[in-house]
Amino acid sequence: MGQTMDQMKMLNQLRKAQKELKNEIVEVEAGDGAVVVQINGELKIKKITIDPERVDLDDIHELERWLENCLRDGYAKAQEIASDKMKPLMGKLGDLGL
Repeated sequence: MGQTMDQMKMLNQLRKAQKELKNEIVEVEAGDGAVVVQINGELKIKKITIDPERVDLDDIHELERWLENCLRDGYAKAQEIASDKMKPLMGKLGDLGL
């Protein structure tokens, strides 16, 4: 186990940050709330909600656009959160030889 205390401390900080990202939830909506998507900081979809009263099944392309918009925006916001949380830690990895 050639890891130094600094390496072990850094790895523990990375693991902690990754666990915290699981609990960071981004919620985006489209179509005035017709579609709501929740994505966590690990970029995993947690929930998709579609309000059937706000969706016109004769215009399914509108629903598809709303889903695309929610997923695009949700992933962008979740990536930003993940980047902000991990960025300070990633710079230190080079110092540790990882």
